[in-house]
Amino acid sequence: MGRNNRKRRTSMTTKVVAGSAALALGGGGLVWANFYASAHESNSGQNQVKAAGAQIATIQCPDVGQKLTNVPNGARNGVSTELANLDKQITEAYARLASTRQAQTNDSGFVQNAILGPLKDKRSATLDRIRINIQRAGGQVNNLSQFAACTGVAATQPQTNAGGGQQQNGGQQQNGGQQQNGGQQQGGQQQNGGQQQGGQQQNGQGGNGPTAADFVDITKVQANATLGVGANGLPANGRSGSRGTFTTKCGTNGNDNHNTDNVIVAPGVSNGAHHLHDYVGNQSNDAFASDQELAAAQTSCQNQGDKSSYFWPVLRLQDGTQDFDQNAAGGGTEGNVGKILQPAQAQLKFVGNKKGNVVAMPTALRIITGDAKAFVNGNANANVNWSCTGFENKVQLHDKYPICPQGSQVVRTTNFQSCWDGQNIDSANHRTHVAFVQADGTCANGFKAIPQLQVRLVYNVPAPTIQNGTVVKPYAVDSFPENIHKPITDHNDFINFFSTNTMNKMVNCINTGQKCQ
Repeated sequence: MGRNNRKRRTSMTTKVVAGSAALALGGGGLVWANFYASAHESNSGQNQVKAAGAQIATIQCPDVGQKLTNVPNGARNGVSTELANLDKQITEAYARLASTRQAQTNDSGFVQNAILGPLKDKRSATLDRIRINIQRAGGQVNNLSQFAACTGVAATQPQTNAGGGQQQNGGQQQNGGQQQNGGQQQGGQQQNGGQQQGGQQQNGQGGNGPTAADFVDITKVQANATLGVGANGLPANGRSGSRGTFTTKCGTNGNDNHNTDNVIVAPGVSNGAHHLHDYVGNQSNDAFASDQELAAAQTSCQNQGDKSSYFWPVLRLQDGTQDFDQNAAGGGTEGNVGKILQPAQAQLKFVGNKKGNVVAMPTALRIITGDAKAFVNGNANANVNWSCTGFENKVQLHDKYPICPQGSQVVRTTNFQSCWDGQNIDSANHRTHVAFVQADGTCANGFKAIPQLQVRLVYNVPAPTIQNGTVVKPYAVDSFPENIHKPITDHNDFINFFSTNTMNKMVNCINTGQKCQ
């Protein structure tokens, strides 16, 4: 069965000409340009938005996959394929949005008539195929057509506090939407391979974000974290329960194992993620890998009893570099541009439950945490923690990228769901078979406590600077194009392929309070 691994060819790295008038991404010459209306420049005639359509920064569509909680097993492959088609349709519509800014300025009905209307028609047909798949397999689904329509999201959003809100049960709560202001420059100079049209400076290499408002100097953020607090707002281990740990060392993806698939949410679909992943551990993970192939694969883990797959979106430095995928799907043709950064450290640790013992994870258990579409979906499934070394026990950011002081490194931390329904290795929406612990540390609804995976990624990232409302040499996590590289979209994935003996060792270590690896 075909593989979809796309290795990074570092020898092919080249530089973008900094003074180019426009950056065209991909063989089709698609120009990515998002316009952000700056509130403080609203009285400037040159920067006033001339038509409602020109204010639209991105496209927001209902996440149908999260609505489908009861899909018969016989329909899941077909439904997954159609859900991937929905993502592709959004990507194509967003490309149309980004490349027709002048037409939008001249015609206030352009976005609705030429982009959102045709998108609704395509989605309606796809949703009907999903309905047919489910019904043929003996299931029932009602009124999927209500999810066909999409909306344009305005460029100006209410601003959140710098650290985001408090996380609850692994999710995230924020006050208001995300700030997208800034990034405008009247007749200014082009910076960082960005794009200038009509006097508006586009932040981010290729004009697809991030913007200056997505960053914050971490030294100026009020402390909001407590020693030992994880992503679900609770200590990973209390003074009781299962207090041991199990650490697995699987490297930092030094062999450049990358692809833009996601075998969990889009099995059998090449480029199902529309962004690039780092893979450590299992070396055979792509869209076409079966459980049998994953179980028999090679692993980058020192402990050969761990063939689990750990994967996350890559982090890129937007310094004008074109990496190996500049002209590839999921890479430059979809707005994911810049130099791919390999983590300096990738720490994978499993911890226990503060109320009691944990049980073994089943083979092939799949867990997704965070939401790659959180910017347009909202924060219900967001699970994001950004910080800097030396600040992790003081500040955790959820809707901002940190600007770290000299000598400090960028840190991405993710704590996974640690309650399992005791039966299923996956669910139709890839979420309901696992859950975060309750406020008291127990699992609800008869779920069983399992070892909690904690992933900590550390990066050497040159600190970006903010000049005249524009971010210079930013970094950003890869994202679906319409989520425009917002920090809230960070996410992490895990598929368990520990051997039975190694998993039992892990459970014993955790339940008896040992520190093992």
